[in-house]
This record gives sequence, structure tokens and C-alpha cells, in this order.
Amino acid sequence: MPKPSGFKGNKQELPQKPCVVCGRAMSWRKSWAKNWDQVLYCSDRCRADKPKSANASPVSSTSAPTPTPRKKAAS
Repeated sequence: MPKPSGFKGNKQELPQKPCVVCGRAMSWRKSWAKNWDQVLYCSDRCRADKPKSANASPVSSTSAPTPTPRKKAAS
């Protein structure tokens, strides 16, 4: 006989929060039960694309980084 749990099969009742990188809603997973507060990314791809600094805001897909000017080589 399976153990009784609070989950009755209705996934709409599970807690959700947005991914820090892409903003997609992440639903709670049993594997995240112990560290749900620390879960920030919805996938390995978003984890790899995370902002470089710890205090950076989520990256918008419409903003492009500004290129840095290069010096010309001396002849």
C-alpha cells in the first residue's frame, strides 16, 4: 500500500515561482522539497546562462550587451 501524501494529483495546487533567468513558471517538484527556497533556475540551460554577478537583475532576452571598442594595431 502506498504512503499517503498531501498531493492528490492536481498539479495546479502545487506552489510555483518564476525562473530567475527566463521568467518561466516552475512548479514544485518532490526532489526540490528540502531546498525549494534555494531553487532559482528551471533548467541546466538557465543555470549556465545565469547573470555573472550575484546582485544582477534577471537578463531580458531583448537587451543585447554593448560591444567594447577595440584599439587599432600599430603599423
